[in-house]
Amino acid sequence: MHTSARIASSRPLATTAMHGRVESLRAEGVPVIDFSIAISHFPAPRPVLDAVAHAVERERTMPYTSVVGALDVRARLADKLRKENGIDADVGEIIVTNGAKQALYEALYTITDPGDSVLVFKPHWPAYVATSQLLGLRPILVELPDAITPQLLDSLETPKVVIINNPHNPTGKVYTPVELEHIRAWVERIGARVIVDESYEHLIFDGAHTSLAALCDWRKIGVITIFSASQSYAMMGWRVGFALAPAEVVNAMQTLQGPITAAAPHLSQVAADVAFATGAPTEMMADYRQRRDLAVRLFAEVPWIVMHAPASGPYLWGDVRSLTMDTVGFAERLIEEKKVAIMPGDALGVPGFIRLGYISDDVATLRDGIRRIIEFGDAYKAVKR
Repeated sequence: MHTSARIASSRPLATTAMHGRVESLRAEGVPVIDFSIAISHFPAPRPVLDAVAHAVERERTMPYTSVVGALDVRARLADKLRKENGIDADVGEIIVTNGAKQALYEALYTITDPGDSVLVFKPHWPAYVATSQLLGLRPILVELPDAITPQLLDSLETPKVVIINNPHNPTGKVYTPVELEHIRAWVERIGARVIVDESYEHLIFDGAHTSLAALCDWRKIGVITIFSASQSYAMMGWRVGFALAPAEVVNAMQTLQGPITAAAPHLSQVAADVAFATGAPTEMMADYRQRRDLAVRLFAEVPWIVMHAPASGPYLWGDVRSLTMDTVGFAERLIEEKKVAIMPGDALGVPGFIRLGYISDDVATLRDGIRRIIEFGDAYKAVKR
């Protein structure tokens, strides 16, 4: 059957494709350790589970809500933004979505036209580039620097939209208030819109999270901020998040969301309502810190990889350029020979690196998976000599 030209040149996201491959192998009885994505071994917060169970028992039938989300849920999300992020927000400026991906798609769809340019710092979450390409936009990929400076920003091509991921997947970079001020001044000067993905706002080990929208007149500039319950609250499968945007953008996003999915599921909204009110997940982050530090120690003496402890996030970003630039081939052979799945840096725009999600399964599995990677890399290096 004929498919459209716009989809014929597109490919599934590498991240979800690798995870799907792991599921297929496991269904065949092959025991694969999956570091390709980050699925927390923690359950959703207890208040979330209790609230959803109570809603099922009390309501029996699950009502439709407004496409943008239930009014009371959005009111409490606005309160979260004021108290936790320092952002003045109104309920008419919030839309509840089926995860961050839907918010990203709708935001880009409603503020761009085909041919517009979108600046993305790499390495990048693959959805930024894939979504831009699906919409006929032109990605401008720029190496993520250690520090954002006015000189760097002024040297860049002027885009229509800038996408910022703070905290950053996969490097773990946490933007400082000074860096965000530089970005604010730059986009104001060039007239670009900004989409800020703050899905990992609570997954911070070092430093502190600052919302760009708290530092500026975000309505005037045109800042869209995306939040997700998936990682910050270990709710990957609940598929719920929300976006803060100027009211006219939210109205446009609602126009798009209505015929696609309508509102996010009622129970997911109940879950989000409670999750975003629980604050930072301190117990979960203490566990993640121990895992992060363990993984970094296990790689510390390995000569062919450089693995820094990330300041945030559920991923490790390993530099294997001294071993190979063919990280796609490295990942393919690793899953075939050692039954460990990782994400090659090529999928995130930077060959020569690998990304590992370290929060799944138990610590023994984490140790075993890293041992297999090291054994494989040592043998890979020996063959190349």
